[in-house]
Amino acid sequence: MRKTSLIALIGLFSYITPISISAQELNAKVVINRAQVSDTKGDVFDALEKKVTEFLNNHQWTEIKFRENEKIQCNFNITVNTYSDTDNSFTCTLLVSANRPVYGSSYNTVSYSNKDTEFNFIFQEFDQLEYRPETIDNNLVALLAYYAYIIIGFDMDTMSLKGGTTFLQTAEDIVTAAQSLGYPGWKAFDDSKNRFGILNDYMDGALEGLRVLNYKYHRQGLDQMAENPDEARKAIAEALESLDEAHKAKSLSSVPQLFTEYKRNELVSIFSGKDDNATRERIYDILFAIDASQNTEWQKIKK
Repeated sequence: MRKTSLIALIGLFSYITPISISAQELNAKVVINRAQVSDTKGDVFDALEKKVTEFLNNHQWTEIKFRENEKIQCNFNITVNTYSDTDNSFTCTLLVSANRPVYGSSYNTVSYSNKDTEFNFIFQEFDQLEYRPETIDNNLVALLAYYAYIIIGFDMDTMSLKGGTTFLQTAEDIVTAAQSLGYPGWKAFDDSKNRFGILNDYMDGALEGLRVLNYKYHRQGLDQMAENPDEARKAIAEALESLDEAHKAKSLSSVPQLFTEYKRNELVSIFSGKDDNATRERIYDILFAIDASQNTEWQKIKK
């Protein structure tokens, strides 16, 4: 686990073996799926995959020093829906996810995951990707920078309470600047599930429970599972009460459901057959209220 500040160091395990320090925060694996445009010359897609990988992994996104084994493991799976070699335009779907190690185990848990169906941009084979915070004039750069800071921000929120604030605020700045580019996905209140909508809800003071959830669930829950599973499950159950509060505060927000989507299997594994019936019934009620479409899965918790 990485160290964000002196305060965040408290309670985190340290390393005995010296490990080289690097500046970069992400270890991103990028895959370009171009099956839908397979009749197009592949050089531009190879270049895109290479440039995006280098951009995400080589750029220094924060001032934090990460050990090599502390880098955030993340995946960017980009499916090219259409490509025009006339104007070099891409319309794509992005599946992005990031993992976080769980203390005292070999298990990695998902810290963020989402599907972006409006991942559109212009790119030519020899383009250079450069992030300049003061000038957001390239949509591909804006998209990648946004997700880099989202991944880092969510990850840091799991390490310390609201530990990702600075990075999430930078993502907010990118959203604001990118709205002038004319691409979909950035506009305020256009879609509750777009890039603006998800970040705006997550940072909304009325939905503070979402950020409390991320900390309690991971640091007080999963990270304690190896040493004291009963207390860890209790902490996770309490964290889900914060999720319930956030859902009730803004029932139309997609963020609570987003959390249950990428934590679904994990939640079922944590509570199925564990704790008393009343606790499992309560967990079921919370999850069912947020996403009734997954009732088949939530029913497993009560068994």
